[in-house]
Amino acid sequence: MRFMAPALCLLLSLLALPLRAADRLDIVPRVAVVSAFEPEWKVLKADLGDPRSHFVNGVEFVTGTLAGRQVVLFLSGVSMVNAAMTVQLALDRFDVTGIVVTGIAGGVDPSLKIGDVTVAAQWGQYLEAVFAREADGKFLPPPWTKTPFPNYGMIFPAEVGVRSAKVPLEKRFWFEADAGMLAAAAKIGAIDLKRCTAEQACLHGTPRLVVGGNGVSGAAFVDNAPFREYVYKTFNARVLDMESAAVALVAFANGVPFIAFRSLSDLAGGDQGANEIRTFFQLASDNSAVVVQRFLTLWTPPR
Repeated sequence: MRFMAPALCLLLSLLALPLRAADRLDIVPRVAVVSAFEPEWKVLKADLGDPRSHFVNGVEFVTGTLAGRQVVLFLSGVSMVNAAMTVQLALDRFDVTGIVVTGIAGGVDPSLKIGDVTVAAQWGQYLEAVFAREADGKFLPPPWTKTPFPNYGMIFPAEVGVRSAKVPLEKRFWFEADAGMLAAAAKIGAIDLKRCTAEQACLHGTPRLVVGGNGVSGAAFVDNAPFREYVYKTFNARVLDMESAAVALVAFANGVPFIAFRSLSDLAGGDQGANEIRTFFQLASDNSAVVVQRFLTLWTPPR
């Protein structure tokens, strides 16, 4: 049985390796470019050089080059849990040097228009909340809860607990975009963005890139004018979506640089008529993708 010893030793040594080393699918340092929907990444995927697909748990990760950078593209899936789960899966299986989110969002800042591309400086989970009981016409959260923001009816937004390599556990609401990434985004300046769809539905003005401010995310599609106004006033938010803050939390926990580019496909209930997401979904996706490719030429990954 002596001939079995080397093989057994090798097996035991592999089992002792951490997951990120043992199951890594690619050893090249790459920027992770993440979208939620298929239409959001099809432009980027079409421009990918030397593409190669990897599949893990039903998720397709496509490696290659984009705008001169080594990247891995993938879909997070819609909403917070999917986004957190899939991004962590990417971090475990690839050598990720930075995380870039690209896609659509709802605008809540009245100064922004459909087609604009936003790059928030920080993201919060605005639907991480206490739903308070009502008594004598008032909503009263439990006395032991911390409620740092004004409520919307029974909804009292709260901070979330997060663990990281630096801190065993801390409560926080905001998760910042990487300062170097934000600085690179600010260098993009004027950029040509679409104002008409393939069907010739055109926006009234020319879309623009807006860097800075706040973004919020939660597991709800918002199409309600009063709630939109509440989100704008309470969080000074420019934009809301269903994934970016979850990705920001995962990036923070893992110590990986993060930034999100979100183009407005609708106004989250602030539209004069019906919600226009179906009309401007692809236009917004394309505008975000154009900005992301320009960003990749300006930002140098840390390694």
